[in-house]
Amino acid sequence: MAIVEKISEITNEQIAEYIRLEEPTENELIELQTYLEVAKSYIKGYTGIKEFEDDLHTSIAIVIYVLCQDMYDNKTLYLDRNANINKLVQSTLDMHCVNLL
Repeated sequence: MAIVEKISEITNEQIAEYIRLEEPTENELIELQTYLEVAKSYIKGYTGIKEFEDDLHTSIAIVIYVLCQDMYDNKTLYLDRNANINKLVQSTLDMHCVNLL
């Protein structure tokens, strides 16, 4: 499986492949689409990025996969910034922060 580098090209089917769902059901694909949108929203809130520019934010793509896997594994629709955040996620997002208050 090749990880998509452009944020706009990431699909719920690719998330399913990343988390090793061989034959995802329609409900699982809907669930993964929700996780995908939550992950993007979380990243925007964490970094202060208003809109993703695919050429400037390609390193964030893997973060989306990791966040979606975490939400799928833990069956949560939220990401707690104060909880044990994955170090890859934190360090990558910290590099892209524009809201340094």
